[in-house]
Amino acid sequence: MNFSVFNRSWWCNHETRKTLYLLFLGQVVSFTLALMSFTSSLIASLGVDAPLTQSIFIYLSLGLFYGSILLYRRQRLRVSWYWYLLLGLVDVHGNYLVNKAYQFSSITSVQLLDCGTIAWAIVLTWIFLGTRYSLWQIFGAAICVAGLALVIFSDSGAGDGGGSRPLLGDALVIVGTLFFAMSNVGEEFCVKKKDRVEVVSMIGVFGFLVTICEIPLIELKSLESINLSTDIILAFVGFTLAGFMFYTIVPYVLKLSGATMFNLSVLTADMWAVIFRIFFYHQQVDWLYFLSFAVVVIGLIIYSLTERDPHPLPSLENGNADVQYQILVDENIVTENEASGAR
Repeated sequence: MNFSVFNRSWWCNHETRKTLYLLFLGQVVSFTLALMSFTSSLIASLGVDAPLTQSIFIYLSLGLFYGSILLYRRQRLRVSWYWYLLLGLVDVHGNYLVNKAYQFSSITSVQLLDCGTIAWAIVLTWIFLGTRYSLWQIFGAAICVAGLALVIFSDSGAGDGGGSRPLLGDALVIVGTLFFAMSNVGEEFCVKKKDRVEVVSMIGVFGFLVTICEIPLIELKSLESINLSTDIILAFVGFTLAGFMFYTIVPYVLKLSGATMFNLSVLTADMWAVIFRIFFYHQQVDWLYFLSFAVVVIGLIIYSLTERDPHPLPSLENGNADVQYQILVDENIVTENEASGAR
């Protein structure tokens, strides 16, 4: 009887329901990320080499949908436009390099190597945001790098690694993760301190502008050689829908739970990628992939469980933080006045 009461109270607890809700959102993000990887790999297998064109439809949909909300609000931008331009630049090139990698490497390699974004994010937040990490977090990141090295070793030693030039594909992903890390660090800072709708809409607007300027320079010949088919159109539609959902949900998850829950949730995207490869491509998966996946998971769990924010900044949307800050300032002024009066 007491056990049933405990179960009822545990289920009705607000924090429990919130945690389950965040877990559900995290799995939605994980699935959409794996779906983006699967459809991008499918587009490459159909003979389409147009990574910029793939992303332009995502940016266009984000700009139209969330930009319309901003226009309806008639509010000024809370962040200068040139910062959003920079954010759009790094996001576009991160997407370009990772999508380009599917021309040369397998979906599993790209997904596992994409975890290197966290290692880059540690370095960038250390340098630009002043975040300090514990030794356990550095240890977890080192384990992740060791897991990524196993993927490269597997691709270099096997001719059937799932791609025509797997080492080139791995290099493109690693560089792409650097751009993704810059985009993620900037986006996470903005969504926690500013407006989520503004951030997503501006990523869409400036991402679209950057992409539309670069397509004639990079992909014009590739686009002219494409013979449109129903499969290609459906693959592009699937990639766009998955990307729209991903960019929509990620800022919300970061706002509610932070990087720990997000990183733990995204881990399962790699397993979704393995499932896609086995059941849709009917490919054999080398045993080193499973070993590298296990190593990366261990490293990311160590990093995520020991994650901390030693100097959290007060949120601009949190009025209580401002009130407490003003009270502390007033108390300091009173204390200084009393001290000067005593002298």
